[in-house]
Amino acid sequence: MSSHDHENDAACGPEEHRVRTPPVRSAEAVERAVRLFKALGDEARLRTLDLLVAGEACVSELAEATGERVSTVSHRLRLLRSEGLVKRRRDGRHIFYALTDRHVVELLENALVHALEEHEHDEG
Repeated sequence: MSSHDHENDAACGPEEHRVRTPPVRSAEAVERAVRLFKALGDEARLRTLDLLVAGEACVSELAEATGERVSTVSHRLRLLRSEGLVKRRRDGRHIFYALTDRHVVELLENALVHALEEHEHDEG
């Protein structure tokens, strides 16, 4: 893309655009979303969440599925729980983890489907 193309990008005036009404989002909501995306931005955490899409599992099941130590998986689940992405349920000696709600499932599914789509990338 030449510098001339960039000049044309900046040449339009506000009268050439539709009026945008930004969504009303609180600073707290945006900060919370940032924390959620940071929690999702780690491969091991994302893989753990993806395992939970199929349903709840205990720490030892998740450790076996990932080939990691129980303590590693347990630490990861604590972080995911603190961000509201997973919930836990105790049944005797076992603690089962599950995705918090349908929003988390949809967030994961949308991210993974989007990652596999072909996207046109702007150059420059």
